[in-house]
Amino acid sequence: MGLIAGALALYAAYGVAMIVMHPKFIYPFDPQPFEAEGFETHRFAGADGEFLTAYVHDAGPGAPVVLYLMGNVGALQYFTPMLDHHQVAGRSVVALGFRGGGGVPGQPSETLLKSDALALFEAYPGWLDSPGPVVVQGYSLGTGLALHVAARRKVDGVILSAPYARLCRLMAKAAWLPACVMPGVQKWNSARDAAGVKAPVLALHGTADALVPVSEGRRLVAALPSALQVTAVEIDGAGHSDLIGFPGYLAEIDRFIEGL
Repeated sequence: MGLIAGALALYAAYGVAMIVMHPKFIYPFDPQPFEAEGFETHRFAGADGEFLTAYVHDAGPGAPVVLYLMGNVGALQYFTPMLDHHQVAGRSVVALGFRGGGGVPGQPSETLLKSDALALFEAYPGWLDSPGPVVVQGYSLGTGLALHVAARRKVDGVILSAPYARLCRLMAKAAWLPACVMPGVQKWNSARDAAGVKAPVLALHGTADALVPVSEGRRLVAALPSALQVTAVEIDGAGHSDLIGFPGYLAEIDRFIEGL
């Protein structure tokens, strides 16, 4: 009994330590600032009164608008190829700088990042000249933000790359802890927001994604019963960070936006 009690005490201590430390694993943000041609920096207020940062390319009156919400590398510089592609395609782009990453001050959390994404949605029309239809696009961690916005605001389309139904389920597998029921853990339950999405959705996932398995993306797609239309595309052989390099990925995105 003494060995069992000792093992349980160690496991409990490990669980407490992970509650304290898990944000470092969710938000391993890179400090590299964003620098790209054609973008202007805009500052706007978050719900907590802190000033946030957005990077904006205005393609002119009537152009489709892509609200871009990146993955958990936290630095938009790594997503420049996608942002550049939208520019070349004649779309306006509004990309959120995450607190604590890419040279943006602050400390990220699920609550704050979700409120920041909603604040971005409220602010962006003032930065563009007669914006056209709006598409909210998320990558990995950012898919949770895209769904949070789309469930609460009127958007014309949603693009999800490497989405997850519940991030806490992936955390549980990695840490051998019941993360989805542990107090103090940031859950990132995208399935809950997905149920409220009405707009058309394009979900893309690599079949070789080891970080967010394609099975998690399938769960998310199944949690979209109210979406006007759901197009799920699995890209054979693609991993988590190399989706953009696989044939068909950009073509599917262009087809989706042009069809709205």
